Amino acid sequence: MKRSETSSKSKLERKTIEKNRRIRMKALGFKLASTIPDRHLTQPKEFLSQLDQIDEAAAYIKILRERVEALNGRKAQLMNSVNIAKAAGESETLPILTVKELGFGVEVMLISGLNKNFMLGQLISIIEQEAAEVVTVNISRVGDNIVHTLHAQVKISRVGVDTLNISNRIHEMISTSSLYFS
Repeated sequence: MKRSETSSKSKLERKTIEKNRRIRMKALGFKLASTIPDRHLTQPKEFLSQLDQIDEAAAYIKILRERVEALNGRKAQLMNSVNIAKAAGESETLPILTVKELGFGVEVMLISGLNKNFMLGQLISIIEQEAAEVVTVNISRVGDNIVHTLHAQVKISRVGVDTLNISNRIHEMISTSSLYFS
């Protein structure tokens, strides 16, 4: 009798443990699926099974990993070009400007020398005039250069943002030297 009670208790415990594990896995699946932006889904979330949602998450993670690798490569390329210019004594090549569209956002990177004071407010106003809202600004010093990185989000997603126009306007400001003061 005691043996059957013990076996029924252990079965009940195993069932409870398995039930709790399934509940936990389902919650983790929903949490994972909620991190995927809707624009990266092939179908609405309501029509996807949990397995399909996990597959979509894996595909999205792969896209993000490739994007990070591309950005790291771009960063290394820019750092290399700055180091080459520095070694060659070509500080006149500064500033270096790159404007890239990142989905529903824009990244503006401006590399300038230490001897130039940077008018950050003017750059932010250009970006905001082009229908983008500046979300983050990172400023870091690399050797004798200062790297300004601005991330902006498009205000109206269906309109988008014209990165070429942003780049041209910033180049115009740089060339007229109104962006810098000594």
